[in-house]
Amino acid sequence: MYIKCSILDFACKVFDQMPQRDTVSWNAMISGYAGCGSMDLAQSIFESMPVRDAISWNSLISGYLQNGNYSKPIDLFLQMGQMGMKPDRTTFAVVLKSCSALEDIGLGIQIHGVIVRMGFDHDVVTGSALVDMYAKCKSLRESNRVFHEMPERNWVSWSAIIAGCVQNNQLLDSLELFKEMQREGIGVNQSTYASIFRSCAGLSSLRLGSQMHCHALKNNFGFDVIVGTATLDMYAKCDSLRDALRLFNVLPEHNLQSWNAIIVGHARNGQGFEALQLFRLMQRSGVGMDEISLSGVFSACAVIQGHLEGLQIHGLAIKSSFSLNICVANAILDMYGKCRALVEARNVFDSMDRRDAVSWNAIIAAYEQNGHEQETFSLFFFMLQSGMEPDEFTYGSVLKACGGWQALNSGMEIHDRIIKSGLGLDLFVGSALIDMYGKCGMMEEAEKLHERIGKQTMASWNAIISGFSSQKQSEDAQKYFSRMLDNGLTPDNFTYATVLDTCANMATIGLGKQIHAQIIKNELQSDVYISSTLVDMYSKCGNMQDSRLMFEKMHIRDFVSWNAMISGYAQHGLGEEAITVFEKMKLENVKPNNATFVAVLRACGYMGLFEEGSRYFHSMLHDYGLDPQLEHYSCMVDIIGRSGRVNEALKLINEMPLEADAVIWRTLLSVCKIHGNVQIAELAASSILQLNPQDSAAYVLLSNVYAEAGMWSEVSKMRKMMRQNGLKKEPGCSWIEVKSEVHTFLVGDKYHPEHVEIYERLNELIEEMKWAGYVPDRDHSLNDEEDEQEEQQEQLEFVL
Repeated sequence: MYIKCSILDFACKVFDQMPQRDTVSWNAMISGYAGCGSMDLAQSIFESMPVRDAISWNSLISGYLQNGNYSKPIDLFLQMGQMGMKPDRTTFAVVLKSCSALEDIGLGIQIHGVIVRMGFDHDVVTGSALVDMYAKCKSLRESNRVFHEMPERNWVSWSAIIAGCVQNNQLLDSLELFKEMQREGIGVNQSTYASIFRSCAGLSSLRLGSQMHCHALKNNFGFDVIVGTATLDMYAKCDSLRDALRLFNVLPEHNLQSWNAIIVGHARNGQGFEALQLFRLMQRSGVGMDEISLSGVFSACAVIQGHLEGLQIHGLAIKSSFSLNICVANAILDMYGKCRALVEARNVFDSMDRRDAVSWNAIIAAYEQNGHEQETFSLFFFMLQSGMEPDEFTYGSVLKACGGWQALNSGMEIHDRIIKSGLGLDLFVGSALIDMYGKCGMMEEAEKLHERIGKQTMASWNAIISGFSSQKQSEDAQKYFSRMLDNGLTPDNFTYATVLDTCANMATIGLGKQIHAQIIKNELQSDVYISSTLVDMYSKCGNMQDSRLMFEKMHIRDFVSWNAMISGYAQHGLGEEAITVFEKMKLENVKPNNATFVAVLRACGYMGLFEEGSRYFHSMLHDYGLDPQLEHYSCMVDIIGRSGRVNEALKLINEMPLEADAVIWRTLLSVCKIHGNVQIAELAASSILQLNPQDSAAYVLLSNVYAEAGMWSEVSKMRKMMRQNGLKKEPGCSWIEVKSEVHTFLVGDKYHPEHVEIYERLNELIEEMKWAGYVPDRDHSLNDEEDEQEEQQEQLEFVL
């Protein structure tokens, strides 16, 4: 009685004062000490016993097992045999559980041989333990064989084989066995329901899970805490949080597992704030917490990028000593990485006594996600040196780093390692390789890999479509999108956003509208990423009215959607509207980023707003802490130059902290043409040609400056230099979509089947423009035909 009431001091006093002690009393003391974790005292009582029976051995063996020492029961089992004590069904059940915990199938097979030799292979308890051991040791075939050879099977046997199928990811088999169990009239229990709900969650089958919930209610398990927890976990994993929360609220009792299930469910479904609120309620309820609770709440902090919340919960984990648990430490690592707190992430990683593959993956992913590609590679090599073998998630992060850094050689070396490791046919790794080759511009390799994948997943299709899109091969991207649809796959939000981007690049508004209709049909229009891409697509296709309409309809607007709207107005010369949207963005407390200021400065440039442009440029650093990049300096050179301050524009280039690129010098050269500044134009052109001697645009622009200044001898020199260097002016190209067909035109193009009618109409328009008084600003650079004529004239003069 005292032992069962956990009052061991009183039990010990009674035991010590007993004038006679039988084996039962000795066994009771062993069991009592083992139950409270005092295995040294339990061992001491066992060794002091005058006579031991099988129960004495079983009590000690099961005590070590319950307290997490899985090797000691095996040693005691061997001693038991050496001392001539025969094991019983309980002994075998406990020892087989040790084999399961150690996942030592070799040892399990040897004990199975002893069981057969002693005739226990027909015992239902021993048989059930064997079924469980083989399944947990990842040998489901042997588990099935033992199960089907059992002469008698009870609900424990059925539960063990069903759970084994779930543990080995044979989810459909577990459901079939459950049906067979029902047909044979075996009653259901908590563990069977728990396994079946796990199967439904693994299959993401909400319909089947709901049916099983009805089955459990019908069998009076509706208010059972264990079954209820498994059910709400199933609803959460099937993305039905409303049903999960409703079930959680009607459960008569909330244990730690049910709190964990609802918290983890919210975190997994991207509802981090709700998960944090539930965690606070759990703390107030007094049920405590474990490593699963903390891992779930750290995931919630990662979802909302709640660095402050993560720091507070990290403090709680340290106080409770759970921070030493490797699963919790890995969750902390992941949280800091997603909150862009790399210093804290590295400190946690460096202080870990033991690191598993998840730890290395978390720190490598943290650096990759924050754009630190070089550190990502360094950590990957440290991981290899530590003897830890990379898995598919490690390779996924490292390949992303290769793609982001465009490190093709490193990517190819890692590809070789992947092939040697046997992961070359893994779908996740294959998609990451396609993405890496696409970002490195090796679309031919990406296509080969895509075709080689046995089962092309959504990830591989997205990778190949995104690869073509990033390389500005929009037509090929759209071709693969059509092939994906032909294969019966349903695009996700990333696919739609990528294809919409190609529509924006090609100005194919017809296709863009069709995809918009599909987005509405699939109820994806609330996705902020897709909505922002739609705003951008309509603006780039020249339809600012629909772009503004999409923007106004958005329930949530992030900086991407605001940027798309500002940039759209700026690109169409609607500077006032662009600045108005920017001011509204500030009023709604949306923090602008570098891209925002590029669009705003361009708008100021189009409108010739020197004062406003200068104010916004200085506001970047002083008000928002954003260091100006080359794009911002290029905009300022344009703004200052257009206002007639060409010397000030040159001064800005010379004083800026960054090395000027060809774009900035070309911008300066363009404003020199507007104001006829030959001296600075020559300096700008010289700087461009030092960076890229084959830049034909520099020759053309400088030639135009000379022509505007009437320096025709210099114009002639420019033309000769271009011919000598084998350079030609890039011909203008445009296209238009009419009735779902794209028509492309080059300068002087006569390949279009209707070119005669087109040029007739063009001549009519030119005559109308002349009649209206329009005088064209003719480009003074010669076209190819004029170049050839001049070259022939020079040759003739030389011969004469």
